[in-house]
Amino acid sequence: MTDSDILIIGGGLNGPALALALAQGGLSVTMIDALPLKLLQGDDFDGRAYALALASKRMLSALGIWQEVDANSQPILDIVVSDGKPGEGAAPWTLHFDHAEIEEGPMGHMLEDRYLRRALLAAVEADSRITVIHGRKVVDQVIHEDRAEVTLDDGTVLSACVLVGSDGRDSGTARRAGISRTGWGYDQTGLVCAIAHDKPHHGVAHQFFMPSGPLGILPLPGNRCSIVWAETSERAKWIQSLPDDEYLAELRPRFGDFLGNIALEGKRFAYPLKLTIANSFVSDRLALVGDAAHGMHPLAGQGLNMGLRDVAALAEVLITAARRGEDISSPLVLERYQQWRRFDVASMAVATDGINRLFSNDNPILRLGRDLGLGLVNAVPGLRRGLMRNAAGLTGELPRLMQGQPI
Repeated sequence: MTDSDILIIGGGLNGPALALALAQGGLSVTMIDALPLKLLQGDDFDGRAYALALASKRMLSALGIWQEVDANSQPILDIVVSDGKPGEGAAPWTLHFDHAEIEEGPMGHMLEDRYLRRALLAAVEADSRITVIHGRKVVDQVIHEDRAEVTLDDGTVLSACVLVGSDGRDSGTARRAGISRTGWGYDQTGLVCAIAHDKPHHGVAHQFFMPSGPLGILPLPGNRCSIVWAETSERAKWIQSLPDDEYLAELRPRFGDFLGNIALEGKRFAYPLKLTIANSFVSDRLALVGDAAHGMHPLAGQGLNMGLRDVAALAEVLITAARRGEDISSPLVLERYQQWRRFDVASMAVATDGINRLFSNDNPILRLGRDLGLGLVNAVPGLRRGLMRNAAGLTGELPRLMQGQPI
């Protein structure tokens, strides 16, 4: 006997989404979140937000979450990609994605962390098939022949048929299972904040590539934007240490004046940027999702979307196996999940790594080539629409939840 069918280590956003998907498919779930519930339920705006692809929005709709957050979301109508230098503006060749070119509508939506997190937590707490333990950490895990077992920092021992690691890039779940990682740093740090501005953004997202790293300007409701700004790690450390007015003085030459005056809103964050992929997404009675399985450069805004794809695929594999009467912890079952996700993750990792290396430099030959490439893609409607559908998460073998369908 076990305490539940699935035991999820790590809360965040992927953990609750997986718990909901599994519970709605009839499985019992225990989720362990190291953070206290009161902290997670905070309503203050802190500047963190996510670009949710259309497929991720469909998944959240199927889970009953989108209906709770839709009013606080901002559709991403257009995306403008450009290359240039701080203070000099963009090169004449740009790539423009217009949402009207695909029949599905907006390619995605921006949503603040506080709204998505609270909606997921409320849904998890309301589901009788889910048990949530807040404020506790896993200190040990053992895989037995008939169960997976974890020990919490208060001595509690829990067991399940399958253990899922959703505990971030430095996943203790993966480490305790002996799963190594492949990756490297970029000597870049992501500076994340939100700004208020005078002029309306009209739902347009901007990706401005500079020699030190890309700057993402992502529209939020009202005259606000979320900023994801990559700088060399040494300079980013100095910028992050500045007071708000000097921080803005560094941002303005990169941001430009197309939205009028800008001012900081909420907190400022800094994250080291690196590529890290688990060498296996599964082990005995164990699977990894989200950042525990893979972390990549944020320039494409696909971090959470890739995690939600993991969640949708793993939930479908486990629920389908249970309905067939299979042992959900069988290596054959868990390997289906790995095979489903491995190629997609590798493709995105190669793409983001290559784009960052191509654009994060000031080589004049590479600059000319990439600017011509942006102009060429922009001039070929079929290629442009294909990239738009990929950004919206509509390509590849989509799990049912990503199609907006229940499992």
